[in-house]
Amino acid sequence: MGRNQYSGNKPENFKGTFKKLFQYCKPERILLIIAVCCAVGGSILNLQGPGRLSDITDTITEGLQTGVDTEKLAGMFAALIAIYAGGFLLTYLQSFLMATVTQGLSKRMRKDVDQKINKVPMGFFNKISYGDVLSRVTNDVDTIGQTLNQSVASLVSSATMFLGALLMMLLTNVWMTLAAVAAALLGFVVMILIVQRSQKYFMQQQKNLGAMNGHVEEIYSGHNVVKVYNGEKNAREKFNQINESLGESAFRSQMFSGLMRPIMASIGNLGYVAVCVVGAALAMNGKISFGVIVAFMMYVRQFTQPLQQFAQGTTNLQSAAAASERVFEFLEEEEMADESKKTKRLDQVKGNVEFQHVRFAYDQEKGDIIHDFSAQVKAGQKIAIVGPTGAGKSTIVNLLMRFFEINGGSILIDGVPISQLTRENVHELFCMVLQDTWLFEGTIKENIVYCKEGVSDEKITEACKAVGLHHFIKTLPKGYDTVLGDEMSLSAGQKQQLTIARAMVEDAPMLILDEATSSIDTRTEIIIQNAMDMLMKGRTSFVIAHRLSTIKNADLILVLKDGDIIESGNHQELMEKGGFYMELYNSQFQKAS
Repeated sequence: MGRNQYSGNKPENFKGTFKKLFQYCKPERILLIIAVCCAVGGSILNLQGPGRLSDITDTITEGLQTGVDTEKLAGMFAALIAIYAGGFLLTYLQSFLMATVTQGLSKRMRKDVDQKINKVPMGFFNKISYGDVLSRVTNDVDTIGQTLNQSVASLVSSATMFLGALLMMLLTNVWMTLAAVAAALLGFVVMILIVQRSQKYFMQQQKNLGAMNGHVEEIYSGHNVVKVYNGEKNAREKFNQINESLGESAFRSQMFSGLMRPIMASIGNLGYVAVCVVGAALAMNGKISFGVIVAFMMYVRQFTQPLQQFAQGTTNLQSAAAASERVFEFLEEEEMADESKKTKRLDQVKGNVEFQHVRFAYDQEKGDIIHDFSAQVKAGQKIAIVGPTGAGKSTIVNLLMRFFEINGGSILIDGVPISQLTRENVHELFCMVLQDTWLFEGTIKENIVYCKEGVSDEKITEACKAVGLHHFIKTLPKGYDTVLGDEMSLSAGQKQQLTIARAMVEDAPMLILDEATSSIDTRTEIIIQNAMDMLMKGRTSFVIAHRLSTIKNADLILVLKDGDIIESGNHQELMEKGGFYMELYNSQFQKAS
């Protein structure tokens, strides 16, 4: 297994998560730094306002007694307007750059998650729901982008404003500054206590949201089964359980988040009161002017407002931290081994396949599923793999396709171990039809020629005629250009016919059929079986079948039980042996007593 560029220890705390996120933001760092500089510059300009306003107030106060100097006052007003205009422009530029950074980050993160999906082993999806992966691609990535856009520059601007206001307050009057700082310290203590207590609830909220998406996706995809077995009650109970957990964690996280603003606002008001009392006492003693009090009141607002933004921003960042941990947890999953250095390739394939003492286990602790599988298949043969449920039939095919890596032994195609070939090359050698059909929202034609270029309309028509689907398609208003999932839907049998037509169009040198006619009626099965016989002619074909009547003409039948081959031969030979195969075959044709 390989590890990608994001691998490392799972972040265990708030700081570790954001350190990892900052490392991930490397391509956007220049824009991020510029945005931060704009936030700092805008804050510095805004800090100049109260001082200018204090000068204007004192000038007007003096002018009421001696006469107002209008030219001096006009210059002060012009300077004040220029300061605030500059602050506005820098704030706008900061917002623009942060939107660029966060959207670029979100786009790249979604792309990395999408690429990661194709790099993790198939076994990964046995331990996680598709809905949970979907939640990480959508909800978690969006949470990260939105939070960073709203919080990072705001926190930087608030920090600059806070420190700058503190400095200006100290330069203006020390005693009033001490009164404001005393109130602010109380705010910091409250904020730290709330952040420490609420962090776990934000993580629980993101996890519960992923569980909710997984459950909804699962129930929706199996809606018919839920209906048939009257499973609505159980599904509803599980939904209510997850919804209850999500509601509780969301309530607690949002409750703590909501506490921040009113608490910090109250502390800010307390700061105003303290400053007013101290300022009034100093003014009555003639130690400060009225303009100083006006300026100081504005400084207090610029001093306490960042505290509220700190509180809100820190709360938002907890959501981003929880979402980031889930995304990086997925990006750090073990990957399939890198095969970029492999140069061996099979293009002209005869179709000789050999299994040599193959061993495999989905979980090493639970023991091998395939114990010591050996078989030799000649080019052009039709190989049937039969056996009871759980015998390992589909596992053999998955190993042949390199969906999973074997734990021991080797599999060879034309004498070349498939471990020496890239997975893409191995997949190119097979066309495959599974029990579970897969169609996407697109036209019938697009579904048939999936990922294959240069397919003529004649070839598509021939494939559909071979599987008995052409007449039905021609009855549709738009024929082969009919959109599935939008304009119409197919029956289970018709979907199976369509996937078989797709395999015919693929025209790969080898073929795998995993109970390909399980959803087909008897009459259509005869048509498709004839088409399959034509398709398998000259090709090495592996057929997994539960209905043994469909593989009577196989060149070689491998009978599996508990991961081992217990019998092999053609249909006639196995029936004459009177062993396990004969029991399976006869059990399917026994008349009901």
